[in-house]
Amino acid sequence: MRQIHQKAKAADRAATAALYAVAGFFLALLAAFTIYILYRGALAFRPEYLSFTRQGIGPQFFNTVYLVFLSLLISVPVGAAAGIYMAEYAGEGRLTHFLRTCIETLASLPSIVVGLFGYLVFLMMTGSHWNLLAGALAVSILNIPSLTTVTEDALEGVPVQLREGSLGLGATHWQTITGVLLPAALPRIITGIVMAAGRGFGEAAALLFPSGRISDVNFHNWNPFSLRSPLNPLRPADTLAVHIWALKTEGVEANAAQLSDLSSAVLILMVFAFSLGSRWIGGRLERRMTGGFKEGKK
Repeated sequence: MRQIHQKAKAADRAATAALYAVAGFFLALLAAFTIYILYRGALAFRPEYLSFTRQGIGPQFFNTVYLVFLSLLISVPVGAAAGIYMAEYAGEGRLTHFLRTCIETLASLPSIVVGLFGYLVFLMMTGSHWNLLAGALAVSILNIPSLTTVTEDALEGVPVQLREGSLGLGATHWQTITGVLLPAALPRIITGIVMAAGRGFGEAAALLFPSGRISDVNFHNWNPFSLRSPLNPLRPADTLAVHIWALKTEGVEANAAQLSDLSSAVLILMVFAFSLGSRWIGGRLERRMTGGFKEGKK
């Protein structure tokens, strides 16, 4: 019996060591990749490359932030509402099974297919030209399934005592969802939003057809109804990811390689800053909405 126990402990230690080794390998790989991109970006840095002119990447930087903002504005309410429905209202049956199949199918669609769909539906069928809103809608199609799944799993992972306590105090089902379940599930939902935003930051294939590969904006014109205004979502716009792709495949400028390296470094820093900022905001919202309550603590 003791030998069996010792063998089990040895196998457990070996499995733990193997998992740590795999995790360490991928962490080192990610760190090496990030350091390499930032190093290349630092070598390519020139102050004029950060300008908001045709020679700089300022317009693409603004377009990337604006597109992610528009896509989250569309996908977060829809994905959260769908996740709430699937977790709290949808019963077991053929309709629920069909909805889950649709969500899984949407989540597995290739980006280029969504880009073509966005081009056909948001541009061809509406008679529009390339525009930022069409790109945001295409990215939203990619993000809604994951946000739905994350919200559903987050709500189902809330301790049942919180739900029963709220209902026992006389709260309605909707009051329990909005006042108890969503605040408790907020950290996991924030994680899903960060992942969705990260996909929006780095997406290129889904944006080539709907939003275009050019930007002709005037940062002195802030009239949202002007086609050259940065705030107009109905203007053509290329993001940093699309700009990197264009520079690497079609760039004929002498500094195309330097611009692509700097754009890659800026994109990584944007994702990193957004992740830290959103988690900080999410933590503050969680403490404010839950009064600092943590499971297992009083």
